[in-house]
Amino acid sequence: MGLNEEVQRLVKVAYIEPARRRGESIIRIKAGDVHRELRWVNRVPSVCTTLSSRKFQEETGLKLIQKDTPPSGMGTRAVYVYRLSEHGTGGQGQKPERGRLEALYGALSGIFHELGGAEKFIRDERQKLHFVKGEYKEEQ
Repeated sequence: MGLNEEVQRLVKVAYIEPARRRGESIIRIKAGDVHRELRWVNRVPSVCTTLSSRKFQEETGLKLIQKDTPPSGMGTRAVYVYRLSEHGTGGQGQKPERGRLEALYGALSGIFHELGGAEKFIRDERQKLHFVKGEYKEEQ
């Protein structure tokens, strides 16, 4: 079992399952606590990397909503705040929750192609503008 899997197993048993039983929707995980519970030495970066990874979130059914870390991004005081999904743990054929921006991805994918490409579109838009007395004015 790799380091990531060990972190994930501990988080499921010690944090996710108890929080679900209590009906909580938000959990806070401190990297130093996970590191200590695993009885590891000098592996805090592995804990922090796992706790912030997209793969970890998808496989556990968590969504990282906040992290409070030192400037390096890693340390025993790093705290990760997650929202629990409503559908149990991830990794069971469920799609991760999509954000509003991701939902729009591809919605206008053909527009630039129809206009001759993004660079041509931008170049054409710039040509429509001209500079008059320190201000851009659109040509009429």
